Amino acid sequence: MSFAYAVVHGDTPDVYVAEDLDTLHRVLALEVVAATPGATFSVARREEIRFALLEERWGDAVVAWMEATDSVIDVFGGGLQVWSARRFAEREITGLEFQLRPLFSDTLL
Repeated sequence: MSFAYAVVHGDTPDVYVAEDLDTLHRVLALEVVAATPGATFSVARREEIRFALLEERWGDAVVAWMEATDSVIDVFGGGLQVWSARRFAEREITGLEFQLRPLFSDTLL
């Protein structure tokens, strides 16, 4: 299974993971954008962000927030693989499988 994810850059980066990009935008709107005090923004920018949130235009709200705060959020639409013990239990990993990996080859790919 692959998930969408975002990294909110800061002194300590925050990572958010969701099942798809639309859900991720909504999470960012709620947990990052709406968590910022309104007094942080100019009146015009605050109203722009509030309107985008109320109109459920999550991506627009996130972009406006980034512009207003000079913050960076890297959003990735997929590709985050989640590994679990169960996933490994479903498939026996053998010494042979390891030997077929690039580490066991003496040539460059």
